[in-house]
Amino acid sequence: MAQQLDDWEASFDAFHARFAHLFGRREPREQSRKYLRGLMGRVERKNCWQLAEAVGDARPDSLQRMLYECPWDEEAARDILQQFVVELFGAPQGIAVVDETGFVKKGRCSVGVQRQYSGTAGKIENCQVGVFLSYVTPRGHTFLDRRLYLPADWCEDRSRRQKAGVPEAVEFRTKPQLALEMVRHAGEQGVPLRWVTGDEIYGEAGYFRQGVAAQGLWYVLAVSVSTPVWRQRPRVQEPGRDTGGRPRTRARLAPGAGPTTSVRAVVASWAPSRWQRWEVAAGEKGPRVYDWAAQRVVETQAGLPGATVWLLARRSLNDPSEIAYYLSNAPANTPLAKLAQVASARWAIEQCFEQAKGETGLDHYQVRSWHSWHRHITLSMMAHAWLASVRSRSEGKRGPWTLTWPN
Repeated sequence: MAQQLDDWEASFDAFHARFAHLFGRREPREQSRKYLRGLMGRVERKNCWQLAEAVGDARPDSLQRMLYECPWDEEAARDILQQFVVELFGAPQGIAVVDETGFVKKGRCSVGVQRQYSGTAGKIENCQVGVFLSYVTPRGHTFLDRRLYLPADWCEDRSRRQKAGVPEAVEFRTKPQLALEMVRHAGEQGVPLRWVTGDEIYGEAGYFRQGVAAQGLWYVLAVSVSTPVWRQRPRVQEPGRDTGGRPRTRARLAPGAGPTTSVRAVVASWAPSRWQRWEVAAGEKGPRVYDWAAQRVVETQAGLPGATVWLLARRSLNDPSEIAYYLSNAPANTPLAKLAQVASARWAIEQCFEQAKGETGLDHYQVRSWHSWHRHITLSMMAHAWLASVRSRSEGKRGPWTLTWPN
């Protein structure tokens, strides 16, 4: 056990050394080290007061200065973290998972806080919302990036922006826009990616699906039951001069083109023989077994036919009426098992949230400003990644994204 503790200490020192140059002087370097150690400790609430007590500081001032005043670049720290994650878990078939989580807060001064839907609480709460990107491969999973969602009301309120230190360059971005920025940045950083997955917030945003495809990536994204598709590609009339009328500048559906059909109606028409039962990964509460099926369909873009894509459906064994729907731009020869595997990878980011909130204080902060929020969240992500590296080395097991077939 003593040897293992020594190994962990040496590993942590090497990990922290990657970031040490960002903190300039010796004091903030040492405080960043203490902060990270405290985030991984057994403190009940990992705010600066309790962290200071845990690491032997009489007062929290030094830790607070590191979040508010010390000149270090949290974006550069994020980039170094991404390189560490690539070294740790990088794989050509890497899956990027996008999702958001809520941070319930009191008052109205914390940056980005307002009454809004929190998936964490499952209802509308006074909260902040962060959009996150995680990375999943057979070697493991952890966070890659984060963005604070700044509601439109905040973006338009100059007084609140100034008090919270929101940079002038920050403009309103939807959650899918923030997620797309993170996917693009990960690609620019050389993170090996093949797939992107996420829930309906992202799958319903056509511009997100198109932006992912424009990066040369394949997505498997959840969509709502009413999402319209065509079973067969309809005929389209290209722009041209119509007899006796003004020249058209846009394409339109040709007369007699068939109507769209909801994804729920398409799936309801499938024969029982189309469904296949797969166990896709072992979850925290045991094996995840569902019925899966897929069909090629044509998506809609501004009322016109878009790309030919996969319509994927996942059906519960306990309640066959409980069906999740996905669209995917993966090639036509992609096996059903692979589509199911990628769709199921989304649970990894939920596990990351649970671990980071329970083990590295992701939601324990007491900060109000833009930069201090990003600094605390980045440090929590760093702590989570290092713990993931320890787990990966100690377990020595295959990753959770191997598909198995039940009898």
